Amino acid sequence: MSQDLDRAMREGLADAVGFVGGALAGWWLGRQFGIDFIASPDWNGTQIVGLALIVAGCGAGRFLARRLILKDRP
Repeated sequence: MSQDLDRAMREGLADAVGFVGGALAGWWLGRQFGIDFIASPDWNGTQIVGLALIVAGCGAGRFLARRLILKDRP
């Protein structure tokens, strides 16, 4: 039972770190391209691209964090 709890805690940590870090990285990337989804009151195609960068960053960050945190354990 202890191994299950340990794995679940590591998965939760990986998800949290990956989602937040990835979202921030996607937002930063969008700002580098001149797309600031967070600060803009408009809703147009450019903002949708900014949102897509944030969402893609969440997924990529979660994937990377799980690979790094869970790679050495069963």
